[in-house]
Amino acid sequence: MKKRLFLLLIAFTLSDQAFAEIYKRVDADGSVTYSNIKSKGSTRLELDPDANTISSDRAKALVRISNSTANKRAPTPEDFPRIDKNTQNQRDDKRKDILQHELASEKTALDQARKAYAEGESKPEVYKGANGNTFRNAPKFEEKMKNLQANVNSHQKNIELLQKELDSPK
Repeated sequence: MKKRLFLLLIAFTLSDQAFAEIYKRVDADGSVTYSNIKSKGSTRLELDPDANTISSDRAKALVRISNSTANKRAPTPEDFPRIDKNTQNQRDDKRKDILQHELASEKTALDQARKAYAEGESKPEVYKGANGNTFRNAPKFEEKMKNLQANVNSHQKNIELLQKELDSPK
């Protein structure tokens, strides 16, 4: 933060010296290009250098204000709701119970998704041709298996995230 303000202060104090000519060019399609290099068909823009500068006194004041507020935390208001440690522990325990219930539900759903995947794998997709012959429908089978695998992966990811949440310290 202080480094950024320092660089900002330097940029403002050197802005008078860093003033450059700016050229504007509009091509046949109407696209506008700005550059510091004069090119065919470009026009020089007349800019007031003082309009883009800030006095060094003003810049120093900005740095002082920023430094005085950056390192201080605002005090907690007196009327801010507070809870006792026992109430917070009860809330944490309830949250943990909810997460454990969700984890158990996800594990059950994962088992079901794995069973559905195994069943889907053992039942290939087929169709009957015009002459009565049976053919495998490989694209439909692959799509079905892809969806079943995505379902398994989703439940595995949910279990990982729930376990991570349960294992994290309060």
